[in-house]
Amino acid sequence: MAEDGPKPLRGLAILAAPPAAAEDAARPRYGEGDSSYRAAGGRPGITRLVDAFYRIMDELPEAAIIRRMHARDLTESRDKLTRFLCGWLNGPSLYAEKYGPIRIPSAHAHLRIGPRERDAWLRCMELAIDEQGYAPEFAAYLLRELRVPAERVRETSRDPLGSEGA
Repeated sequence: MAEDGPKPLRGLAILAAPPAAAEDAARPRYGEGDSSYRAAGGRPGITRLVDAFYRIMDELPEAAIIRRMHARDLTESRDKLTRFLCGWLNGPSLYAEKYGPIRIPSAHAHLRIGPRERDAWLRCMELAIDEQGYAPEFAAYLLRELRVPAERVRETSRDPLGSEGA
């Protein structure tokens, strides 16, 4: 019986991944190992993000509500947020080395943080992330993940409903 064309080689399909699967495998998997820390540029990149965040907080009118919660001199706030984000993104645990265990909710519990304050914080972070030139997938991942501690702080604050609950 005559054959109509060449037979595919058996077994090679296992060795060669389809192009889409190969591209997926090459993409970083944020949240695994230190991939998020590296995607943010390590400590220098995180420092740039934090500097942009606090600059935006100073400039953005709707952020005045959260800027008033901070000291005039932001040196310690910058250091704490930079160190926190390094560890939170699976880099070195710099916050714990200098300040001890991370207790985000209890550290903010004395503040009145409602939806407006949470959203102002997230807006500052969103704009700061936009300035960094991160890969779009990482930028979206980072902002989505930052919503978790932001909401946790709101839930445990002295006034979790904020002015909207009054």
